[in-house]
Amino acid sequence: MNKLLLTILLIAIAINTAIAQRPSGKEVIVTGKVVDQETTDPLEYATIAFFNKKQNKIVTGGITDAKGNFSIPVPAGVYDITIEYISFKTQTIANKKLTKDENIGVFKLVLDIEALDAVEIIAEKTTVEVRLDKKIYNVGKDLTVSGGTVSDVLDNVPSVSVDVEGAVSLRGNENVRILINGKPSGLVGLSSTDALRQLPAESIEKVEVITSPSARYDAEGTAGILNIILRRSKLQGLNGSITTNVGYPESYGASGNINFRTGDVNIFNTSGYRYRNSPGNSYSFTHRFNDLLDPTDNTFIEEIEETERIRKGYNTNFGVEWYINDSSSLTASVVYRNGDNESTTDNKSLFFDANNVLTNQVDRVDPEFEDDKTIQYALNYKKDFKSGAEFTTEFQFEDNNESELSNVLVNGINDEIVATDDEQSRVLLQTDYVLPIGEDARFEVGYRGNFRDQTTDYRVDIRDEITDEFITDPNVSNTLNYREYVNAFYSQYGTKFNKFSFLFGLRMENTQITIDQPTSGDFSKKNYTGLFPTVNLNYELSDKENITLGYSRRIRRPRSWFINPFPSRASITDVFAGNPDLDPTYSNTFDLGYLNRFGKFTLSTSIYYSHSTDVFNFISFDTGETVIIDGQEVSVIQRSPINLATNDRYGYEFNLTYSPSRKWRVNGDFNLFQSITRGDYEDMNLDAENFSWRARITNKYTLPAKIDWQTTLSYRGPRENGQSKSNGVFSANMALSKDLFKEKATIAFNVSDLLNSRKRESETFTDTFESNSEFQWRERSYNLSFTYRFNQKKKRQRRGGFQGGDDMEFQGTP
Repeated sequence: MNKLLLTILLIAIAINTAIAQRPSGKEVIVTGKVVDQETTDPLEYATIAFFNKKQNKIVTGGITDAKGNFSIPVPAGVYDITIEYISFKTQTIANKKLTKDENIGVFKLVLDIEALDAVEIIAEKTTVEVRLDKKIYNVGKDLTVSGGTVSDVLDNVPSVSVDVEGAVSLRGNENVRILINGKPSGLVGLSSTDALRQLPAESIEKVEVITSPSARYDAEGTAGILNIILRRSKLQGLNGSITTNVGYPESYGASGNINFRTGDVNIFNTSGYRYRNSPGNSYSFTHRFNDLLDPTDNTFIEEIEETERIRKGYNTNFGVEWYINDSSSLTASVVYRNGDNESTTDNKSLFFDANNVLTNQVDRVDPEFEDDKTIQYALNYKKDFKSGAEFTTEFQFEDNNESELSNVLVNGINDEIVATDDEQSRVLLQTDYVLPIGEDARFEVGYRGNFRDQTTDYRVDIRDEITDEFITDPNVSNTLNYREYVNAFYSQYGTKFNKFSFLFGLRMENTQITIDQPTSGDFSKKNYTGLFPTVNLNYELSDKENITLGYSRRIRRPRSWFINPFPSRASITDVFAGNPDLDPTYSNTFDLGYLNRFGKFTLSTSIYYSHSTDVFNFISFDTGETVIIDGQEVSVIQRSPINLATNDRYGYEFNLTYSPSRKWRVNGDFNLFQSITRGDYEDMNLDAENFSWRARITNKYTLPAKIDWQTTLSYRGPRENGQSKSNGVFSANMALSKDLFKEKATIAFNVSDLLNSRKRESETFTDTFESNSEFQWRERSYNLSFTYRFNQKKKRQRRGGFQGGDDMEFQGTP
């Protein structure tokens, strides 16, 4: 709390100082009007900006009201005045001298026919911008995610998929690094899956899909990086939006973003509250070979599970940007997230003998209560030099606390209490320096230090049948102290020759890991250093066509729960335990991409290959231990991660957008890959070849009365590893949307998993058991949302212009 008060005090001082330093010269009032030349209709939210050449910056600006009028106070001086509106040609008044209040007239803007199609794409769809090291998807008017979560948005981004359990994959690979605004964030917290399901979709501005990361980024994540950019406006004055939603199964929430800019200070906030009930279910049938020589000793277990998950919580991101002078700025921000989750799992286990005769039944009810709090403080300083060089430095501190408590009922009796307390602190230090070399080249150098300390206290209390008291089970309960310190240095150089550009980089990361388990007395350290080169090439065949080639070396470090050898369990016969001997996985990835915009089509496609060593794989095996259930001895199955030898992944990705008219747009996304794993573990051969694919098609059409209709169909192909097979999964989403109040508001209705078919069906084969299972994380759901915008355009500004924005990434032309 003292840290929070200190941060708020610093922000207040920054605001006061900034306001005190505002120019005190004479102000004049500039008025005028903006209309459509063809229809003479007033253009609301047209942007008027006043650019001062001496200061080399936009001094102030404003927007028009519902009648197209504007009235803007401006310090007396000489300005270039620009009048801009989305899809219309910009008008400019050069060297306008303002010494007194003045009406500068009526501006009749002309429709920009050449830019119209591109503008419509930005307004209506998720579109792609190709950079040397990434693709940027501007999240547009995607109806199927209105009122949804960040997970829903990611599941609609090309190359990205979210499975039935919420795990995020990039090109079929789940080892994805997820960043918020380019950095690890408290908005994600300890459990990224749960956090992404709580963050409102409306908070996202764009998603960067980085399959060939440059040296600037962390080397973590063998599949690549997903960088989620949150909304932040820089329009003068007060503007924002608010969205409310309600749904079935029971869900409701509200989220909003607000921005206030005056003079040299920009204050922004994004907040949201969400309540969602997500009922799910699972089923499994297991055949256990208790004696391989005697089939009459075989047994069968049937498990039926119903789960009620309630996710509720709120998050807020508050910050202040202070433009200290023409060349430097300071940004302070605070992120707070509070999740109060509940879930009740009802597991019914039926035990059968070799003749399928029911011998026993166990009902296990696991009500779990989870409290998850995260607070993060960040301070960023940026300095621009006259030479064009840029220097940025940032400090970030994050504190996470997550606690879970379950009172497990077995056949109606409280037999077990399971409690988990997880505390994590993280400090991030980062500094970058960018130096232009000539007109078409630049050099970068930087440092990032990521220091994480985590303590996990896991306790299981078992009821003593004789004394009826709960006694801590020392075979399961444990405490894990985990420390991971990563120091990284990088440099990269990029330039452009005519139509060819490249970006070469090298990153060095030193990792120090400490594993301390006071419960067992185990203590170990690991220290390793790796070099991670990156190469990104781009050749422009034309203004609308280009080829890219990327190479990067990546690492996947085992997380703390992968390492903790003490078991956690969903049932008394099925446990998970980590492996403290896990080594990191290293991967080398190549990516050849092609982009072409021709006519009404936009084509983006790529071929990729990666080779990984010491890959993680999860195996299931009979522990040899047994538990007594109502006098019957039942063996315990354990699932654990191990390092296998190698994995080779080949893939082809295809994305095509077709826009036959302004009312109709179709987008198809297809990803095909082959995964080959080779490895042995304790006389078990775990070689596997998995050929799978993912297809998605989105169709959006404007019906009469300007009602937008969107349907998304997706299919994830079957998958296979050394021990299990999973069937393909098909799902469909549908949505309808209508703008109200002159496009100031939007009402949307969507159905997620229209056919209730998003289920994972799988088979597992080992020497001691075979199992068939079906799992559905969330059943079909309905959602109704309402969005209202004030002093804010429904459609986005074009890149550049008055709205501005910073992008330090190399784009071919530095």
